[in-house]
Amino acid sequence: MSRRKLIGLGAATLAGAALPDALFHLSSAAAAAVGPTEGIGYFARFGVTEKMLRDGLSAALSRGADYADLFFQHRVANGLGLEDGEVNRASTSVELGVGVRAVKGDQTGYAYTEDLTLEALVQAAKTAAAIADGPAKAGPKGLKVGAALPARYPVKTRWEDVRPQQKLPLLSGLNEKVLAADKRIRKVNVSFGDEAGAILIADSNGRIVEDLQPMTRLYLSCVAEQDGKKETNGYNVAGRADIGFYSPERLDRMVKEAVSRTVVLFDAVTPPAGEMPVVLAAGASGILLHEAIGHGMEADFNRKGVSIFSDRIGKPVAAKFVNIVDEGTLPAARGAINVDDEGNPVGKTMLVENGILTTYLHDAISARHYKVKPTGNGRRESYRYAPLPRMRATYMLPGPHKKDEIIASVKKGIYCTNFTNGQVQIGAGDFTFYVKNGFLIEDGKLTTPIKDVNIIGNGPKVLEKIDMVADDLAVDEGGWTCGKDGQSVPVSQGIPTVRVASITVGGRGKA
Repeated sequence: MSRRKLIGLGAATLAGAALPDALFHLSSAAAAAVGPTEGIGYFARFGVTEKMLRDGLSAALSRGADYADLFFQHRVANGLGLEDGEVNRASTSVELGVGVRAVKGDQTGYAYTEDLTLEALVQAAKTAAAIADGPAKAGPKGLKVGAALPARYPVKTRWEDVRPQQKLPLLSGLNEKVLAADKRIRKVNVSFGDEAGAILIADSNGRIVEDLQPMTRLYLSCVAEQDGKKETNGYNVAGRADIGFYSPERLDRMVKEAVSRTVVLFDAVTPPAGEMPVVLAAGASGILLHEAIGHGMEADFNRKGVSIFSDRIGKPVAAKFVNIVDEGTLPAARGAINVDDEGNPVGKTMLVENGILTTYLHDAISARHYKVKPTGNGRRESYRYAPLPRMRATYMLPGPHKKDEIIASVKKGIYCTNFTNGQVQIGAGDFTFYVKNGFLIEDGKLTTPIKDVNIIGNGPKVLEKIDMVADDLAVDEGGWTCGKDGQSVPVSQGIPTVRVASITVGGRGKA
């Protein structure tokens, strides 16, 4: 398994092409709009019919596959960028296509087309079917709509109804507020993105489900100058929400965080190097939990024997007060989904309970292998890819300690508040994370700001070394994107303040 670069505070995308009719009703309303006979609501505008779905599934089963599904997707994304007070970039992208998957045992055949005609769909399905070599199996005689989906990302104003003239004040307002916040600010960069997406999944078991998925991101960065020295930093937010997501309080928080994270770097030092206690701040430090630990709990890595957790189900992996969950149900969170990309319901999965590893994150294939129910973690970047077990919103539950108690317990260590980059070896869990902001801890108190430091370790071993967990869980509101096997999906993550007994800190001085 090769090392890979994390995808963190990503760039924005935008959307805006007007669509022929309603795109963004609540998902429950969309489910109610699809009839039990046709079973197709949103995608009817593209000529998709139930007969087309049944013929496509039959073609995918024509060589003896055990299972087949179709994944239709329409996504319109818009982007706007502002720099030096002027809009300097704008973009729109449109994706429309269908992926066909045929599964035989642990083997997967996959093909996709961007031509939504019956002929193109059947041809793609026959290509995917080539994974098997046996007598044809019958496709579903009918398709049935399940229960109405939950409404985890309600929308009052559809993104296609929001004109650029309504978005630009957000960007220019942030630009003005950042410049006014500190005289040392020299440059401001703002990127805004909104996205309107719709998916339809039909499978050989006769299920059909649609979901309408909004997304928005706003990224703010600035450059400050003091005594000829320049520093840069930023802050970003994201969620499955409409323009109402950008409340005055949220925008003010963005300005405060972006400016304070930048100007504090003028006083920051590089900490001593060596093994020492490391305290991870609540919120964005969840990146370590996601990358160095969470990936090792994805079932495909365990099924293939790649993960260090592959023989740890039912065994202790952390202290008894450590509990880790992955869920898709946080309202309006970037990692929220009403249904996964295999059409399975989404809930809350306890990965580690009282320090014991209880389960993995499953898609349908791994669930069948382990003889358990799918956990609703089958996700994909788009119709161009087959689904994989992926995280949604991954975080550690609150523990028995207080933040102040944890800081006071450290005689000499570091407190990490903000990470900007890193690398991790999925499976083994070896990691390197770059700490953008933090503080020295000296005699139980936060003292000098730090910067330009890497922490280096092994995720599962760090999990074992967590010896204090505070009661201040924070799920980060940033625009995190997870990369795996060439696919990127939106996720959320969080963590309370935790103390790790020791981690290798890379620096220039001696401990």
